[in-house]
Amino acid sequence: MKIRIGLLFSLALFSAVVSAQSFTVEDVRLEGLQRVEPGLVLRNLDIDSGQSVDQSEIAEATRRVFRTGYFDDIRIARDGNVLIVRVQERPAVSLIRLEGNKVLEDDALLEGLKQNGLREGDVFKRATLEKIRQDLLRMYAGQGRYGAAIEAEVEPLSENRVALNIDIKEGKVATIQHVNIVGNTVFSDEELKDEFSLKLPGFWDFFSDSDKYAREKLAGDLERLRSYYLDRGYINFTIDSSQVSLSPDKKHVFITVSVTEGEKFSVGDVTVAGDLVVDEQELLDAITVAKGATFSRREMTESQDALVRKLGDKGYLFANVSPVPKINDDNTVNLQFFIAPGKQTYVRRIAIKGNTKTADVVARRSISQMEGGLVSSAAIERSKQRIAQTGYFKDVNVETAPVPGTDDQVDLEYSVVEDNTGNFSASVGFSQTSGAILNLSVEQDNFLGSGNSVGFGITQSDTITEYKFSYVEPYYTVDGVSRGYNIYSRETHYDEENVSNYSTDTLGAGVNFGYPMDDYQRLNFGFNFEGIKVKPSNDVSQEVTDYIDLEGDSFNIFNVQLSWSDNHLNRKIFPTEGYSQSASIEIGVPGSDLSYHKEQYKGRIYYPLSEDSEGLIGSLRGRLAFAGKLGDNEYPFFKNYYSGGLSSVRGFDSNSLGPRDSKDDPFGGNVAIDMSAELIFPVPFIKDSSSMRTLLFADAGNVFLTECPVGSSGCDNGIKLDELRYTAGFGFSWLTPIGPISIALSKALNAKDTDDERFFEFALGRTF
Repeated sequence: MKIRIGLLFSLALFSAVVSAQSFTVEDVRLEGLQRVEPGLVLRNLDIDSGQSVDQSEIAEATRRVFRTGYFDDIRIARDGNVLIVRVQERPAVSLIRLEGNKVLEDDALLEGLKQNGLREGDVFKRATLEKIRQDLLRMYAGQGRYGAAIEAEVEPLSENRVALNIDIKEGKVATIQHVNIVGNTVFSDEELKDEFSLKLPGFWDFFSDSDKYAREKLAGDLERLRSYYLDRGYINFTIDSSQVSLSPDKKHVFITVSVTEGEKFSVGDVTVAGDLVVDEQELLDAITVAKGATFSRREMTESQDALVRKLGDKGYLFANVSPVPKINDDNTVNLQFFIAPGKQTYVRRIAIKGNTKTADVVARRSISQMEGGLVSSAAIERSKQRIAQTGYFKDVNVETAPVPGTDDQVDLEYSVVEDNTGNFSASVGFSQTSGAILNLSVEQDNFLGSGNSVGFGITQSDTITEYKFSYVEPYYTVDGVSRGYNIYSRETHYDEENVSNYSTDTLGAGVNFGYPMDDYQRLNFGFNFEGIKVKPSNDVSQEVTDYIDLEGDSFNIFNVQLSWSDNHLNRKIFPTEGYSQSASIEIGVPGSDLSYHKEQYKGRIYYPLSEDSEGLIGSLRGRLAFAGKLGDNEYPFFKNYYSGGLSSVRGFDSNSLGPRDSKDDPFGGNVAIDMSAELIFPVPFIKDSSSMRTLLFADAGNVFLTECPVGSSGCDNGIKLDELRYTAGFGFSWLTPIGPISIALSKALNAKDTDDERFFEFALGRTF
């Protein structure tokens, strides 16, 4: 008000100084400017030399200059035909001090102030400061901090400058005391409240903020409530109002939501219309909505997406599909999907970006979309998955860009972030079964960027002394046939693995080939030689002694291996969804010193239990294995299966389950059954837990003998499912720079007195 009075006084003063008659301005002189550019004043004054002006024109020009907001006072005078403009600039903001803010960091707040017109160096405007204060209060209120208070102090400084001291008291987030839903008759309050992320205070509030009110959370909950009804046929459902009231102390929130449910609708006729460039029946088959079913907006959207993918697979990458629901009087909804396919699109060029070490061909051979060919949405996405599954890249993205000047061509760009695929390591590890583990290895899964794998390693522990070399070409042929070689020397002390008192020396070599059946399935064929020497200890069991007396202690074995794998997991380590399965057969071929057969099936599945793919995940895995002799030879006991420990049934000593020999040591069996159910959940209090995995598990399993081994007395043979052991517990895995670490805390649920239980298990070098 004082400023406007000053302006009016200036205009009145000018009226007293200048005559009422107009005059020709010979010059304009500016006085009092310090920081404001003269051009800004002259542009807004808009009076030029030689221009004839009168009192009213000068008054309007003065108002224009004042409206810029840069001046506290403007005075006009006349010296002959020279117009004098004397201004008093508003102070400049020299410093902004923030105190008390914790939820919002300084940088974020200063950026917000800047966007609202307040930053260091700008002209200070008190109205702007008040507006920002109100905006900050509204922002904190949106987070449920209704008790927030903001005080701004203007501190005068020299040279017409000010410092702004903004003191923020953020307050606490108001907790929800009551959620009331009015108007619902079909679904109970409890059913509807389960859809809300906002919850009443409970036991788990220490780990979550579900009882803390936020405006964005409520908006999301109302949309989830709307979707809940629309996905169950209530197409006319409306939210009439939502009211949020505060307790007098502003610490508690009461929410009331008023709804109108309407009638339940089912699906009537389902049709497709528009430009049907794809066979109509093929389009209808892609639609998941069925006539007579309860109407669901979610299924309608899924059908829309399925039609877009179907058209994309036929080359219509930019097709538009619009669902058009028509409500009938008989409580049915006719659905018509209108199709505008656009032009068929071709791929002009495919580029690989980000591969500084890996050759282009390594990624390109995983791409099924062809340059120059019709685009396929499925091929583009599958190519992305196949590049990721090579294991050479930790991140893969694909972008589709229209070619300028055309309406039927696109370029594809696969952007990759290379992973560390090679390492030289000299490490010391430990596991409860093998003791100290010394390892020296050189492994390169992407040798010289070729995609080939080369490895050499030396391992020394209480259990194993091993030297090995391997080489694998994933693309031995252009159509994806792989070839690999391996050679190894291994000395195994089974008495250190909770098994009978003997050891073996093995020299082996092999070659194997892999053939891709499709994008997920693969057949592998291998031929191997093993030279095995069995060395009994002084305290060896009768079963081992009698087997050596019958078959000898040195064996040259040629075996053939045939395996099949089917991998639909979304990632190699710590998968979150998908499944994988494999089956294998190993045969010690006739003519070898020992003939035998081994069959094994493994399967696992991961299924997200929440909308967030990194949230709760359910997992199941299982193994079923069988082995036996061929011909006149006895089955070699050193090829037995074992159970117990981190890799099978947690909560028992490694390899400790199943039949025992005459020395009461685990002997293994020729049949293995084990299974596990896991509930995987994010690591509490860790923002980025991508390199960690925590889970609750329940395991079951055991091994059995279908025939008593040579030398045994009183053998309890046969598969007896009531002998399966059950455990439950907690597991944790962490991918550390020195290798993966796994820990399990387990409780055996039906252990017998003869079982060796293990509550705590630890291993370096494996994950769950």
